[in-house]
Amino acid sequence: MIKKILVLLLLLPSLVFAHGDEDHGDAKKTSAKPATYFSSEAASDVYELLAKYQPLQPGKSSVFKLFVSDFNKNAPVDSSATLQITVADNPNIKLEVTRVDNGMYEVKGIFPEKKSYSLTVNINSLLGPDLILLKDIEVGKELPKAEVATVHNDVHWYQSSWFYGIAGVLIGLLLMFFIMKKTNRKIAASIIILFCLLPTAAYNPAAAHDEPAGKSGGTISSTFAVEKETQFLFNILTQKIETGDFNQSTPVLGTVVPSPQGRAVIQSPQTGKIVTLKVTVGQRVTAGQVLAVIEQQVDAGTQINILSQRNSVDAEFNAAKAQYDRLKAIEDIAAKKDVTEAKARYETALKNKQLFTANAGRSTGNTKMIMLTAPVSGVVGTFNYSIGAVVNAGETLFDITNLEKVLVEAQVFANDAAQLKAVEKITAFSNIQNDNTTYRLKLISAAQSVNGANQSQKVIFEIINPKSQFKIGENINLNIFSNNVSSQVVVPNEAIAEINGKPAVFVKDKAEQYSITYINKGASNGTYTAITKGIEEGERVVTGAVYQMKTIYLNQ
Repeated sequence: MIKKILVLLLLLPSLVFAHGDEDHGDAKKTSAKPATYFSSEAASDVYELLAKYQPLQPGKSSVFKLFVSDFNKNAPVDSSATLQITVADNPNIKLEVTRVDNGMYEVKGIFPEKKSYSLTVNINSLLGPDLILLKDIEVGKELPKAEVATVHNDVHWYQSSWFYGIAGVLIGLLLMFFIMKKTNRKIAASIIILFCLLPTAAYNPAAAHDEPAGKSGGTISSTFAVEKETQFLFNILTQKIETGDFNQSTPVLGTVVPSPQGRAVIQSPQTGKIVTLKVTVGQRVTAGQVLAVIEQQVDAGTQINILSQRNSVDAEFNAAKAQYDRLKAIEDIAAKKDVTEAKARYETALKNKQLFTANAGRSTGNTKMIMLTAPVSGVVGTFNYSIGAVVNAGETLFDITNLEKVLVEAQVFANDAAQLKAVEKITAFSNIQNDNTTYRLKLISAAQSVNGANQSQKVIFEIINPKSQFKIGENINLNIFSNNVSSQVVVPNEAIAEINGKPAVFVKDKAEQYSITYINKGASNGTYTAITKGIEEGERVVTGAVYQMKTIYLNQ
């Protein structure tokens, strides 16, 4: 029994090497995706043409699509465009052109022979007239079928699993013969344990040889196709890159604050009750307009004082008036000095009476009416008071804000503040409004002190004609443009996308072919970014629907 177990353990190496000879097949099949249509394209400095068609049969009615777009912007031509298409080498062939949509046309005709035709396309639109030759319209050509490629496994005889199996059996028999001749059983046990510890995983050189490279992982191609219908649907636009003058700008964060005449706080001067409320929340008021009337409660002592002052003012006024009237009647014989003094006394008494009446004359019984007026023009803010509400002295009732003139308070550092000495323009736009309008700013006050916490400087700007688009307390981005102009390759900021954490742009290579290019960014002015490496002048970069392009690229 022990000998049988020993023989089985010695044959273990042959079982290990022989494993893995399952039927994996001697060949594998790979199929390529066949083309679904033919295409032909042509372009000039103004237009880009793309013809797409299924196989055209000679002598039969043929139909194909023709796409016409702006070469630089990739926008479809408008509905006013007119097309005239003729066959270059056979003008007798009549072609009918029907507009399907902007930039999309359907062309019908009969091609008599099986050959390649060239079309002459005469275009006239808002972009101007042009004549383009569209070549290689293949008639009678069939689409290529899906090809099945057979790849044979090139495995040598010494790499076969059968070879390793037979060799393992022979080695096992030799080891068994050698061990059985030994009288030292400890050495035999050690050799048996050694072979028991051999790996049990199968080694299949044929399978390792057949594994395709990159099967465990691969990279996305930098070039991908986007059909013309998809480009028109997503409004994928391009822009031709050129080298031009670039004004570097410094971005600065600012906060909108009211101007001195742009905000007012209305407070009650005395404790009282609101008896009249003449405004509502959000109402636009003008300077001097009455907002509310407050009834002030007057105690007995104050009322006696007011009546006493009224009597004094009335008595002085009546006496001055009587004296002035008397001297006025005898002006011919009276001294001129006495008449002048009487007139001055009378005018002073009249002003005092009017002033007293304006302040305390409306008091009836134990009450006094106080009118609150708007010191500035603007819009009334939120308030929670109604008629009959009691307010205390110094309590705020309303605030009035005028957004027609606002200021911006920005904190800049020393390097940024130095550019204010050679500034060309300063612009800003609203972050919370759906408005892409850029507003100009004017420097009002340079920094007079430095913030000790972060060593920043406070600078005040005025927004020119803000059109009430900025709100008090809103954070806005400012761009300070310097006079330093350099010639660089620049792209619009909206053309730059983040792919795997790297900045990249999409470049149009052909009518339906795009590629991704990683770039090195330089300085930016808020609208354009200088490119130091990655693209060259003359390339067409995608500027519209960049997010859709990114999605298409990542999903390929």
